[in-house]
Amino acid sequence: MGAGIPIGGWGMDRRAWDASINTWRTSAGRWEEHRARFEAYLETLAFSEEPRLLELVEAMRYSMHGGGKRVRPTLCMEVAHVFGVEPELVLPSAAAIEMIHTYSLVHDDLPAMDNDDFRRGRPATHKKYGEAMAILAGDAFFGEALMLITVHQEGTCEQVLEVVRELAHSSGINGMSGGQVMDMKQTGVGGAADHETLHMIHRYKTGALIKSSARIGAILAGASEAEQAAVSEYAMELGLCFQIVDDLLDATSTREALGKSAGSDAEQGKATFVVVYGLDGATREADKAAEKALAVLSTVDGDTSGLRELVLFIRHRAH
Repeated sequence: MGAGIPIGGWGMDRRAWDASINTWRTSAGRWEEHRARFEAYLETLAFSEEPRLLELVEAMRYSMHGGGKRVRPTLCMEVAHVFGVEPELVLPSAAAIEMIHTYSLVHDDLPAMDNDDFRRGRPATHKKYGEAMAILAGDAFFGEALMLITVHQEGTCEQVLEVVRELAHSSGINGMSGGQVMDMKQTGVGGAADHETLHMIHRYKTGALIKSSARIGAILAGASEAEQAAVSEYAMELGLCFQIVDDLLDATSTREALGKSAGSDAEQGKATFVVVYGLDGATREADKAAEKALAVLSTVDGDTSGLRELVLFIRHRAH
């Protein structure tokens, strides 16, 4: 493909694309470093030494250590890096974010919700430990997340309080939980959902926690309100792109590739970007969200190459 030919619908020519890939190879090392530090930190979390709670601890560790892309905690770490703070400083909050995300996945897989038997290539938590233990593991993650922030997170009292407020808001009724309710209400209507409702579902269900991940990194780094607003806008577009790609993969991939059920959205009649916009339309929407996220980064001072390459990774991920 010659120079000057747009690639991926972004108006990006071959030279720019090659430069982006080279930058990704460089910055991917930093993301892997974030992830390695994060995984090592997770290993230090024991939850409880009470032997009568061993099964609950095992269910929690099974859910937490089942792999995953760790987009949210490493995003928090990278934003802290952008604003001049060592990523290790935000590890307690990054782990709290991942606990909230993990609890949502454990509960989403339950028969009363999405009824998925597999998660990340393994039996879902409720299939291995039973529904009651899966529900309680999710509940426990919420409490442990708050403990991590309020006991172990360094920062001023104002910063720690703002982190708690941010995480509570993004996981509550005006965030992830509310988005799940709207998603359930739309299940069975499929393409009958309007565009505004579809965007609202995923702004709440997926985007809110991704936005908070970026904001928490900025808050703990002492970023200004303008800087927090910029990374919030970036993360909202990133979260939208993430969800659209999820919908595309569910429609086009396999369980082996995804590590979870594929095609389940269509079977349940869910309102997805593929159902509402079609495959080509959903692809264009993903491209637009990625373009907007990249455009916002031009307003942020500091080394944003890692955040830029995260957009490319999210847009072109295969699972």
